[in-house]
This record gives sequence, C-alpha cells and structure tokens, in this order.
Amino acid sequence: MMFQSSPDDAAGNRENVMPPGLKRAIWEEPEQEGRERNLRKTMAEGGRKVLGVLQNNQALQPHPKSVSTSGFCCGKENSGPVLTGKVPTKPTFTIHVDEPDDAPLQSANSTAGISAGLVLTSTVLSLESYQPLPSIKSITDVSFDSPMDMSISSCGEAKQVNPNELSEYADDIHKYLREMELKCRPKVGYMKKQPDITNNMRAILVDWLVEVGEEYKLQNETLYLAVNYIDRFLSSMSVLRGKLQLVGTAAMLLASKFEEIYPPEVAEFVYITDDTYTKKQVLRMEHLILKVLSFDLAAPTINQFLVQYVGREKASSKVESLCMYLGELSLIDSEPFLKYPPSVLAASAFCLANYMISQTGWPRSLAQLTGYVLETLKPCVTDLYQNYLKAPEHAQQAVREKYKSSKYHSVSVIDPPLSLNLLFSQ
Repeated sequence: MMFQSSPDDAAGNRENVMPPGLKRAIWEEPEQEGRERNLRKTMAEGGRKVLGVLQNNQALQPHPKSVSTSGFCCGKENSGPVLTGKVPTKPTFTIHVDEPDDAPLQSANSTAGISAGLVLTSTVLSLESYQPLPSIKSITDVSFDSPMDMSISSCGEAKQVNPNELSEYADDIHKYLREMELKCRPKVGYMKKQPDITNNMRAILVDWLVEVGEEYKLQNETLYLAVNYIDRFLSSMSVLRGKLQLVGTAAMLLASKFEEIYPPEVAEFVYITDDTYTKKQVLRMEHLILKVLSFDLAAPTINQFLVQYVGREKASSKVESLCMYLGELSLIDSEPFLKYPPSVLAASAFCLANYMISQTGWPRSLAQLTGYVLETLKPCVTDLYQNYLKAPEHAQQAVREKYKSSKYHSVSVIDPPLSLNLLFSQ
C-alpha cells in the first residue's frame, strides 16, 4: 500500500535537511514582504492609519551595543541570557497605538521611526538605574479608630488585639458565653449509665491527652474543648473500653482543627495511639462525634472565662498560671467537678489562686460582672482546694508535671494554705 505525502510533509522534510541559515532567510523574507505589502495596502485604501507596526528591519540591522550575558533577559518566556553580540531575530514586544480618524496621513518612514521609538529595544534591565521602593520604616504610623486596629507600626510588627481589653464588648461576650455554657454542658453523672467504662478510665484518657497537647505544643484551649467533646459524646453514647481511646483521639483531632492554626495531621494522631487504630477508624469516629454533637463545637470552656477574669483584673502572670493549673486539675476527675458550669469553676479557680498568691479574695468587680458572690463559690472553691492538696498523691501526674516548669512559675509545687477560713471570713 502506497502513501502519498502532502505538500506540508514535503516542506517539513526540506526544513530538516536545509542549513539553518538558509531556512531562516527563506522564512523571514516572505514575512518581511508581507508586512510591507499590508502597510501599503492600508495606506492606499484610506483606512485607519496604524501608528505602531512591527519593526521591519530590527532583525537585519546590527545592534548598536553588545548585550551582556550576565543580565536579565526580557526575551520570550525568559528562555535564557542572550549571547554577546547577538540580538533576537524578532522584537520582544511592540506597542500598537491607533490614531484618531482625523489625524494627518504619515509616510511609512515616519511611521516606522515613531514605532521604533515605542519598541522596547533593550533586552536587559539596567540595574544601575533601578530605584528601590521606600522602606516600611519610613512610612508614618497609620491608625484606624476601630476595635480591630490594623495600624502600621514603625518597627514592622503587627499589633496584637486582646478582645478582653475591649471594655465596650466584654460584658456582651461574657453574657453570650454564660448562655452558651448551659447548652453545651454534658450530663451530670453520665458515667453511671456507661456499662463498660469508669471514671478512672476517663481520668487516664484525659491525662494522656494532656501529654499529647504538650508533645505537639497545642493550645490549652484545645485540651478543654477535647474534654468537653468527650463528656458530651459519652453523655449520649455507650462506649466499650477498647474504643475509649479512639473517642479521645478523634475528639482531640476535632478540637485541633477548630482551635489550632496548624493542627496535626490525622496520621500523627494514628501514630500517637501506637497504631492501635487506623486512619479510617479515626475519621469515622470523628464523623460520629460531629453527628452526636450536632456540629456544635464552639463550647465555652473554663479557659475562656479565666482569660476574661484575669484580663479584667490585670492579675499577675503567677496568679494566671495557678488559675490555669487549678482549672486543668478539674478536668482529670469528672466527680465532683462535672456538676459545676465552666464559669463557676473559672471564678472559683481565680478566687483560690488570688488568695494563695496575693492573700486577697473575690474581687468586687468580678462579683458584679458574674453575679457570683463568695458564698455561692464556696463549695467549688473548697473542692478545688482539696483537689490541689491531693494532687501529689494522685495516680495521674501529667498536669502536675506540666505546671512544674518555670514557664508556669512552678505553681504546682507551691505550698497551699493550711485552711481557707481567712478567705471565707472576708
């Protein structure tokens, strides 16, 4: 069977055997004649005059200056530096400008001259004439009178805004959190209805989650949220002891996604379980928790109320660390702390920490904000105090070891007061 080659194939074969110089001349010459013919036709017909045309003879004229191979090339797609003494066969790009219809007719020579002035002839950027942009330090401070102050500081650092310092919103935020904590509370005594798990197993799980948070440097809020998700899930679902760690792992994954900027990957959570569960199991449990919680993940926590109380009273960092330690200790044991709402636990922790560090009691300003008087907080303060005394002998030591560090002023080893009589007598 015979095959006939087309004229295009024949032309392609001729190109393959033709010397490079000859092939370039054959292709460039018709193109050059075509440009001149189109220009003459346009001017003869009296149509719109084209001010800028493709530069006809740039590839044929010698370049006035040799090009350095070390410069930046503006050639097609930045294909590379241009060799010394060589110029591109075509201009890099050309600017076309249409004249108004009433403009006088110009000759081809003048048109080409104007076009040559508009064409970017240099293929190298001149670094000597480059002027850098002014530094940000020279810009004056610009400030907007808004709660979300996005000012440009002279040092170039972003200004951090603490929402608890915005007094005009603090009361509304606290009111909203107080309403939401009632909707996101787990059931008190739910563990009695669990057939296969106990409070001790829950304590071991939370203690392990504290270590996970320290290992991956997660926020304290992430831990509080994870424990809230676990308690709410166990309030509605019966879980076997072999799946309790899976529930805790999926809850920590959810809390990390909700709170952290860079949450750990699912594979990381599979790894910390020593591959007890697969990635598919963790994701399925995550899905189940979301369905049981109805996707209500923004639960108020002890930490959120503590941040408000400490910020309003401008307490010292040591008082703040002791508040956080007392709050995390209450997460370990569900009894008796599950019966207290987060706002009461936070207020009691602040009251006890303030008394242990500063020998002062419950501030009047916080009593007005929360509506809690010292007599109302007394049962919770007493339970926190007893929990603090028993912490050295507790079976779970992750929280205590965490707050032994100098980062938290070693508040877990502070000697507690002998009694709280002086506090309640104020």
